[in-house]
Amino acid sequence: MSESSGRQAFKHGLLTSIAREAGVSVATVSKVVHGKPDVGPATRQRIETLLEEYGAGRNTPEVAPARRIYAVFRDLDSPYTLEVVRGVVDAGSQAGFEVVVGTTMHRSIAQWLDACADPGVLGMILIISMMAEHDQKRVLSKHVPVVLIDPLSQPLPGVPSVGVTDWHGANDAVEHLLELGHRRIGIVAGRPHSPAGGARLHGYRTALHNAGIEYDTELVRSTDFDYGESVAATTELLTLPERPTAIFATSDAQALGTLEAARALRISVPDDLSVVSFDDTSAAATASPPLTAVRQPYDELGQIATSLLVDMANGKSPVVDRFELATALTLRSSTAALVAQR
Repeated sequence: MSESSGRQAFKHGLLTSIAREAGVSVATVSKVVHGKPDVGPATRQRIETLLEEYGAGRNTPEVAPARRIYAVFRDLDSPYTLEVVRGVVDAGSQAGFEVVVGTTMHRSIAQWLDACADPGVLGMILIISMMAEHDQKRVLSKHVPVVLIDPLSQPLPGVPSVGVTDWHGANDAVEHLLELGHRRIGIVAGRPHSPAGGARLHGYRTALHNAGIEYDTELVRSTDFDYGESVAATTELLTLPERPTAIFATSDAQALGTLEAARALRISVPDDLSVVSFDDTSAAATASPPLTAVRQPYDELGQIATSLLVDMANGKSPVVDRFELATALTLRSSTAALVAQR
């Protein structure tokens, strides 16, 4: 191993672990390792003690690099999850890392953070999960490299997250239905506490407002981004005295539930009901009928999250706390003009 590659390996592994234990930045540890003068005596002593405990000294290029990234999900049940897994695994592999995929179902986020102390681990990408405030404060105080993708609650300042333009995507979806002549448009929304769910509901409301249509809570059902809950929610919408002629489902899993509820009620899509989804996973393209859907850029999500994690492990703070990638509407055969339905 060359001296330059050894230093990089040092930064990715041991340097990060010592920074966490010392409660300082990776850059501060690097200064001590390389004999820089601008570190306080007490801090320098603490870091040098840890270096000795880890069996490393200044300018030690032989330390093994961090080779693993944890990609941790709430669960692995939805089509969206599988697409994000692929994006993160591909991006991590391209950057030279092994991506270990896990969930918070049987191992808590706190336990995953403990595992990040291993010198062989670069850090963690946490996807569609609820991160408690005390865990976020630990991330900030111990300088644990963690990046969130689509968190289920608003992260603290300093904890970076990556997502998409949820408001714009939802607005585009509903505007498409409005252009087709629909005026009574239902929504199977995400939970309002979820930043993504709240933004998509707001985009739906804005599109209606701009079209001069009053927001009607009777046409709104909030569920998890979940198939089973969506079947029940859509059944409620489709059995209203005046049912909607179109439904915007805020995830592919929910949209599949919408299609199933319509099928069970013998309501034809798109002849009797237009459906638009959000995510555009492979499940959207292979649904019956194929779903018109707002497309998320999964490869880019994985690349941005991995790049942020590497930068943080090297002591670089993110330029902003929130990174949003653009969505695009993919038109398929689950939507039709209202005049055609009549």
